[in-house]
Amino acid sequence: MKKYISFFRIRFTNGLQYRTAALSGMVTQFFWGAMEILLFKAFYEAAPEQFPMEFSALATYVWLQQAFLTLYLAWVWENELFQTITTGDVAYELCRPVSLYNMWFARGLAFRLSKASLRCMPVLIFAWFLPAPYGLTLPHDISTWLLTILSMVLGLLFVTAFGMVVYLSAFYTISTQGTKLVISSLSEFLSGAVIPLPFLPPKLGRIFSLLPFASAQNVPFRIFGGDLKGDAIVTSLALQVFWFLMFLMIGRMMERHALKRVVVQGG
Repeated sequence: MKKYISFFRIRFTNGLQYRTAALSGMVTQFFWGAMEILLFKAFYEAAPEQFPMEFSALATYVWLQQAFLTLYLAWVWENELFQTITTGDVAYELCRPVSLYNMWFARGLAFRLSKASLRCMPVLIFAWFLPAPYGLTLPHDISTWLLTILSMVLGLLFVTAFGMVVYLSAFYTISTQGTKLVISSLSEFLSGAVIPLPFLPPKLGRIFSLLPFASAQNVPFRIFGGDLKGDAIVTSLALQVFWFLMFLMIGRMMERHALKRVVVQGG
């Protein structure tokens, strides 16, 4: 376990070096979040009874989405892992006395956490100081905070496990560009990153909520904003655990199969 903690620490420390990129990202997220909220506000004023979420809950959802953008969106790829496979440098990784999957999983967690840690607090503080209902609304009970933290951890584990499946798919393809493009587009829509899932038609929303991508940002952000309550929280947390374990199993199976047939040419 110590060696994987070391991989995590090294990758996390390395990710903290890109402060200028994080600053430019924060500015973009401030403006993007503000524009998105103002756009929704125009629709709410036109027909407030037509929307399934309170506007304050929606604003909280948008600001959390911007603050933890790099934590949950699938298109935040660690391209170095793709290159390691496609260039054959994975041969060096296989010489190490560690599990390739565990090492890359630790790196994937550190990669996302390092990027999010540089951006999240300024965005959250900015949103907290905005006047109601445009800003970040904090929960009043400790149980909501604890459930949100639990759901955020499960969501991060799921996204990392899902990313591992995409990384390992590079063993089976000539180019990963098509895979990344399709997965990025689908996951962004199905996870509620474009439109929150409650805004979809009821039948479609129920179907999407059962799909794996809904187990990322959709669940913790809606719990925090008070949009998910009671049995719906229990069901959503159970789905998060299920999809994490499912993709964890798929990733490990792909790793075992790929390493039995991997061929590295050159010397």
